[in-house]
Amino acid sequence: MSTIVLPIPDVGTGEGEDYEKAKLYHVILLDDDEHTYDYVVEMLQKLFFMSAEQAYKHAVEVDSTKRTIILTSELEPAEFAKQQVQAYGADWRMPESKGSMSALVEPAREA
Repeated sequence: MSTIVLPIPDVGTGEGEDYEKAKLYHVILLDDDEHTYDYVVEMLQKLFFMSAEQAYKHAVEVDSTKRTIILTSELEPAEFAKQQVQAYGADWRMPESKGSMSALVEPAREA
């Protein structure tokens, strides 16, 4: 019986290697007066699979501070999340609601 010896891949230790951590971005939901708490909760549950409690906390925060971070990720998923928010549509509960809420993407602070 012969023994086959396979080479061990060099995965490195990370010391002294040139690699860059992925940059992270926040998706920030912005407040307005054309959407209800129910709309915010519904949208966050449907788009981001948040619990009702998590979504409600974001609704309170966006109402009181005018913004809330709803996601932190790499750039491509952050941009997609922003587009999803901006395409969600008007709040049918409010006749004055003419469209979706606004969101923006900002670089997250590095630790």
